[in-house]
Amino acid sequence: MASPESSSPTPSGGKDMAPAVSFPVLSVLRKRADFLAAARARRQATPGFVLQARRRGVEEPATGIRVGFTCSKKVGNSVARNRAKRRLREIARAILPRQGHDGWDYVLIGRADETANRPFALMLADLEQALSRIHADRRQGQ
Repeated sequence: MASPESSSPTPSGGKDMAPAVSFPVLSVLRKRADFLAAARARRQATPGFVLQARRRGVEEPATGIRVGFTCSKKVGNSVARNRAKRRLREIARAILPRQGHDGWDYVLIGRADETANRPFALMLADLEQALSRIHADRRQGQ
C-alpha cells in the first residue's frame, strides 16, 4: 500500500511548485485542403518567410494551433529546402505556443536564399512581428 507521501501530486517530495503555464498544443497540417484554405486567408510577408494564417471555421475543431511548412524548389535543392523547413519548424516551436491563437492554422513558406541563411534571432523577430500584424484588429486601419 502506498504511503500518503508517495502519492503526493508534487514531484519534489511535497514542496509547493509554481503552477505550470499551459500553452496550446501545436499540431502539424498534413492535408492539402488545409494548406489551400490558409492560402485564401490572411498573409504577412517577412524577409525570411511568408506567413499565412486563418481562423478555423465552425465545422472544424477550434482547439489547438495547427501549423504547416512548405518550401518550393525555388528555395533550392533538397538539402536547402530541408534546412529551411527545419529552421521554420524551430521558430514555430519557439513562438507559436506563446503568441499564436488557439483555433488558428498557420503556414510558413520558405523563401529562396533567405530562410536558410537569415540569422535565427531575426527569424524569431520576423515571426513575432508577422503574428502581431496578422492578429491586429482589422477595424483600426479602416
